[in-house]
Amino acid sequence: MPKTPFLLIITSILFSFKGISQTLTLKITGNTLKETHILDSLGYNTLHKDLTSITEETSSLQEQLFSLGYIENILIPSKKINDSSFVYKLHLNRKFNTIYIYYKSELINQQTLNTISNKVFHDHFILNVRDIEQSLTFLNTEIAKYGHPFSKLKLTNIRIDEQHNTLKAHLSISASKKKRTINNIIIKGYEKFPRAFLKNYLKIKPNQLFNLETIQYKTAQLNSLNFAKEIKPPEVLFSKDSTSLYLYLEKSKSNTFDGFLGFGTNETTNKLQFDGYLNLNLTNNLNFGESFRLLYKSDENDQKTFEADVSLPYIFKSPVGVDLLLRIFRKDSSFTTTNQDIKIHYQINQKHKIFTGLLYTESNNLITSKTEPNISDYQTQFYTISYQYTQTQPENILFPLNEKMYFETGFGKRKTNINSEEQTQFKIEAFKIFNLNLKNSIYIRLNGASLLSSSYFENELFRFGGINSIRGFEENSLYASLFGLMNTEYRFQLSNSIYIHSIIDAAYFENDIQQTQQKLFGYGFGFGLLTKAGLFKFNYANGKLENTAFNFSNSKIHISLTTNF
Repeated sequence: MPKTPFLLIITSILFSFKGISQTLTLKITGNTLKETHILDSLGYNTLHKDLTSITEETSSLQEQLFSLGYIENILIPSKKINDSSFVYKLHLNRKFNTIYIYYKSELINQQTLNTISNKVFHDHFILNVRDIEQSLTFLNTEIAKYGHPFSKLKLTNIRIDEQHNTLKAHLSISASKKKRTINNIIIKGYEKFPRAFLKNYLKIKPNQLFNLETIQYKTAQLNSLNFAKEIKPPEVLFSKDSTSLYLYLEKSKSNTFDGFLGFGTNETTNKLQFDGYLNLNLTNNLNFGESFRLLYKSDENDQKTFEADVSLPYIFKSPVGVDLLLRIFRKDSSFTTTNQDIKIHYQINQKHKIFTGLLYTESNNLITSKTEPNISDYQTQFYTISYQYTQTQPENILFPLNEKMYFETGFGKRKTNINSEEQTQFKIEAFKIFNLNLKNSIYIRLNGASLLSSSYFENELFRFGGINSIRGFEENSLYASLFGLMNTEYRFQLSNSIYIHSIIDAAYFENDIQQTQQKLFGYGFGFGLLTKAGLFKFNYANGKLENTAFNFSNSKIHISLTTNF
């Protein structure tokens, strides 16, 4: 084939594609220079691929002008300058800033309208024109909360009030006369999920007005439970006469086995000593939401502690639950103390819980001689009132609980073979994690207790010290009639399963028997590692009294492992 015709064909094809793919230019002007400035400020697209795109752009611009109050704007037919340039003219005309909307009070209440307008009257309310779309969307959402998920709102009979240069319209609400209620709640995945938690914890129950937004918010709170979680958002099946709610749940591993091994040097014998504890928590094994805890602790001071407590929530599907506790403490051959505690709790919502109960204590002096005058047989009976607040962060697998506060006060009497004496006690435990960012956080814990009495026995004082109170001291080695302590940690997460932290603890306590007041400090470091077996923790801490030098031989190493199963 000759080269000249071939080149002509190629050139023709190239120019043909160029013509097909050319860009069209759009220019829109107003009737005045001011109107043109307004149109330019709206930022419409000037470059388009075809005439259809230009038509859509001008329609979109007109809708914007309507929403801004230029309801009389008129689009003048286009003027084609050349094959690629188009000029449109838009007359904006008058701008209306406000609209009077008339409504029927039996369809929507005035209180709801007060949230979108500060000028609400018995038959109408006033809005800025630019707020119409957002306000109607909000009103439709509010109406849906009252059992009308398919409601529709629109403005009808829109007209111009020439005298006041404003707009007027009627609010038309289309909704079924019969309100939608939840008829059936169907659980998929974890069919044995305790139904009492739906009614009392999530506050979702049959015959409740249907509101999908509220339901989604409530079901998300399931992730605050340690024995169940939501695996997908809830779904709804609407039929002519009923509404069925589907919840998709999964049972979680909630049983834990916790223990630690501690060792340090005995200050008297200079020999290595070991201490430790075992802590077993069983949760929701009967699919009732119940929990059972068993604790046994033995430490280097020849002290032994046994605890067993049971929590039974939502008895007979009511919002009331019961907590039972048995605690036995033995101090070498000096004394034993037994606590029996029964509480009735009421779950206000997912975060708040209140308690009232009875605490009975009996302590026996095991020393036959009278060399220990501060240890005596006694019995106490306290009436207690408590409050608990919790806040979770389930997305953090290392620290799923972000905040907790527990406060308890008790009033009662201590009885001995000689006399009876009024007593009052206060207890508080609180902690909070301040998340600075995804990797850095600060942990602060406060713990304290006070016993108010005219006289004290050694075997009724509070005992603290060790890994769960002030670190760097022996377990339960400190006796106090009043104490307060603060644990702090700066935590840095190396990954989702490893973190390191500092230890800075401080405490103050009083012992009214010995007439002493002391300040204590603990310093150290630690790390945590989430393994297949559970969460492994290592702490190294050194404790000291105020105005005393550090003694590294008094350092304590604490090792613990919490296993979920």
